[in-house]
Amino acid sequence: MFIRFPKCVYNDKINIMKNYISILVFMFFAINGISQEKTIIKLWPDNVPGETEAKHAPVVTDNKSGNVTRLTDITDPAIVVYPASNENNNGVGIIVCPGGGYNILAADKEGYEIAEWLNTLGYSAFVLQYRVPKNQEGALQDFQRAFRIIKNNAADWKINPDKIGAIGFSAGASLSARASARYKEKTYPKVDELEELACRPEFVLLIYPGGLDKGENRSLIPEIIFNEKTPPMFVFATADDTHSNSALVVTTALRDAKVPVELHLLPEGGHGYGLRPGNIAGETWPVLAEKWLHKQF
Repeated sequence: MFIRFPKCVYNDKINIMKNYISILVFMFFAINGISQEKTIIKLWPDNVPGETEAKHAPVVTDNKSGNVTRLTDITDPAIVVYPASNENNNGVGIIVCPGGGYNILAADKEGYEIAEWLNTLGYSAFVLQYRVPKNQEGALQDFQRAFRIIKNNAADWKINPDKIGAIGFSAGASLSARASARYKEKTYPKVDELEELACRPEFVLLIYPGGLDKGENRSLIPEIIFNEKTPPMFVFATADDTHSNSALVVTTALRDAKVPVELHLLPEGGHGYGLRPGNIAGETWPVLAEKWLHKQF
């Protein structure tokens, strides 16, 4: 978690007190979130649909560049639960989908750190450990199953089962967009009664999405078709990101389908910054996303 302390104006006692109180409030919620023991819930009680490899713990890669923990070879998908504290729980749940090109999951930078930030805003977060590498259909199955598990157990985390959304980064944003368009599809054989539950996200945030412009002439991938039932979306990217066309084509498709969408495109910032300080894009999107989320409820 990254805590940025505001500069105090020492010759202004009022500003000092305001800043001091703000820091204490933020640290209270942050520390409270960290101190809670995180629950890991496995998605599939028996066989994982289409999975031929035996279940085992995710593999942590040797690549630690950028101070990022990367997971791969996921055969036993799960959600890591970050419940909001009782003091600020707003009753809304958000599935967090880390990116990694469907090869790995940037588990901390685009998963756990995002969940901790959402906790400070009052949201319960659920970091999705979906199947990688190279298993997009398995990832979609994992999203749908995770959504239904969260919906079924919403009371345990004091969230409204009709207020569950998603936020995704890079490939995780691609997954979130696909899940928002294909929620009516039965993508796996029935496991139990949970499959009777709807799995449509109520809102979706796509942060530097990638891989959505692989259609003809760099258009939206054909498996995604938006309509009047598609949830509202928040889209953020930067012009110097080689993947930024995904943000443009998905926004155009949403607009054409008359789906509420808010797009932010900064001149620079690159790709894969999460919300870590030191990158203008990484410092900007959380502020805009917080305001957008507040307007949804």
